[in-house]
Amino acid sequence: MSGFAVIPVRPPKRWRLRVSTFRTVRYAVLQILIVVACVFVLHQPPPEPPARYALTEFSLKENGATHAVTLPHFTAHRFSMNDPPVYTGEFAWSEADARQAWSVLLPRFTNGAEVAVNGVVLLDSRRDSAANRSDRATPEIVVIPGSLLHNGANGIAIRLFVWGPITGFLDRVYVGPDDALRPYYDLRTLIFVTMPVVLAAWQAILAVILSIMWIMRRHEVAYGVLAAAMALGTVQAFVPTLAPPQSGHLGGILLASAPLEAGLVLIFALLFFGWKWSRAGWLIFLPGLIVAAAGVFGSRAQLREVFLFVGTPTVGLYLLLLALAVMQVAIRRQNFAILIFGCAVTIVLTCWIHDLSSVLSIVPDRRIFYSRLSYSSMLIAIGGALTWRFARALNQVDGFAGRLVVRVREAEEKLKQSFAREQERERAAALARERSRLMRDLHDGLGGQLVSIVALSERGESIAPIGDAARAALKDLRLVIDSMDDIGGDLMLALGSWRERAVAQLRPHNIALDWRTTSAQGLPVHPELRPWHVIQILRLLDEALTNAVKHAGAMRIQVTIATVMDDAGHACGCITVEDDGKGFDLGDDGMVPARRGGRGLRNMKKRAAQCAAELELVSSAAGTRVRLKLPYRFPDGDASAV
Repeated sequence: MSGFAVIPVRPPKRWRLRVSTFRTVRYAVLQILIVVACVFVLHQPPPEPPARYALTEFSLKENGATHAVTLPHFTAHRFSMNDPPVYTGEFAWSEADARQAWSVLLPRFTNGAEVAVNGVVLLDSRRDSAANRSDRATPEIVVIPGSLLHNGANGIAIRLFVWGPITGFLDRVYVGPDDALRPYYDLRTLIFVTMPVVLAAWQAILAVILSIMWIMRRHEVAYGVLAAAMALGTVQAFVPTLAPPQSGHLGGILLASAPLEAGLVLIFALLFFGWKWSRAGWLIFLPGLIVAAAGVFGSRAQLREVFLFVGTPTVGLYLLLLALAVMQVAIRRQNFAILIFGCAVTIVLTCWIHDLSSVLSIVPDRRIFYSRLSYSSMLIAIGGALTWRFARALNQVDGFAGRLVVRVREAEEKLKQSFAREQERERAAALARERSRLMRDLHDGLGGQLVSIVALSERGESIAPIGDAARAALKDLRLVIDSMDDIGGDLMLALGSWRERAVAQLRPHNIALDWRTTSAQGLPVHPELRPWHVIQILRLLDEALTNAVKHAGAMRIQVTIATVMDDAGHACGCITVEDDGKGFDLGDDGMVPARRGGRGLRNMKKRAAQCAAELELVSSAAGTRVRLKLPYRFPDGDASAV
């Protein structure tokens, strides 16, 4: 089985084409159903007051001519508020209606309206900048003072102010009890005034959240682009109420920046779907820049014309491109969130086509625009989806971090157990090594002495040689025992015991021991010092002392304890044993040739090498000096084997 490779089988090209066609048709059918549903909803008129309060028959005075019209009515577009068209009509009122206040309700008008009852002006919408925006179906209501009304027919006059490239519009006018008209006014205000403000506030909040997300994740450029689009839409929503009168020109430019906002949304979608930014991508902002240039260098009339003929088609084109991009990704990925995104884009595109058809009088309508409302809803849905996606990712990260903490704790417990086992094994191994060294030292030292005692006793030797051998064995045994004491790395404690034995060894030979310590602390403390180190050092000193007693014929032996600095600047111990004997000749290697009895000195050099110490021998007719320089740090094993 290991000799065969599993090759994934791709479905035939005809089958893939059939699946892609099926998905495309299914997606298209869903979008067509959404378009049909949107058209049906858009053609449903908002709730209206009872028909008995409606005034539809008016006399219109426009351009010096007067003729009868029926509301709703469209009038010609113009770029000046001078000589506005005037609608005059009548309504009946009696003293029986004086028990309740009466009001005038204007459900919809474009762009501004002034209402007068019996020659007295009661309402001028130009004082409310939000009411004059053509993209908002802002209603107006005004209470008629009772002193203005009289029995019978009462006159009402409405001056309609029209500015811009689109035609003026006046919907049916309602005059009646305020209690009967106020609920419809409140409902329309909620839908066409309050709701856009709420959506704009949500956009502002999401823009802040997405900006923070982009700052924290700079590689997610799509978050920053969408935040910029939402921020621009928020400014457009609040600019009529935030901008002072003298900055009205700037406010017009910002209101006409819809192509820039649509371009940002299109770029967001392309980046989110994996599109790579190219140099030609800046052309997306070209229509918006043209509109902004018209606002900066042209008049307000020119700005409105450029926005109508450049900005509005650009928004529709970008919505169409956005719908095509989402459709392609939705068909390929089969993702539910992208499918919802595509449905939202279809709704916005349908609303835009509806509003454009209303402006161009292609379809009869009451001049109620839904593009801004649906567009803001789409942006909020996208921003909310991204925020939810980000929060879900954070939850996944937190969950992963929690699981990782648990696993780290489990691994830590296992490591502790493994470390404890390793420590136990290391302790056992160290104990075995120490036991082995102890056995070896006993075998090399005490064992040899005991063998000599047995051999001497078997040969019937005199008591003196046997006593010497027994004393040597006892000395070696004490050396091993002393080296096993816990000296805490302080070699001076072991040297103190060695000094007592040295004095006892030299006394029978009438040799004086001169003990000197050049520094207050003596030798540095070495925490890594082990018993086998101590044994090697003490045996080396014993060998130096024995050589001075047996071969040098010395009368005085001087032991100097000092602390010196090595080449790296570390404090190191130094022990010097110097006698005033006759000395001996050294070979080329600094040792006595073997044929002349130099084996003891070679053992001394070997013991020094095992401890990583430096041994120096100097001998002349004036005496012999053995200098042992201890290492800064003692090795764990035999340094001579390295």
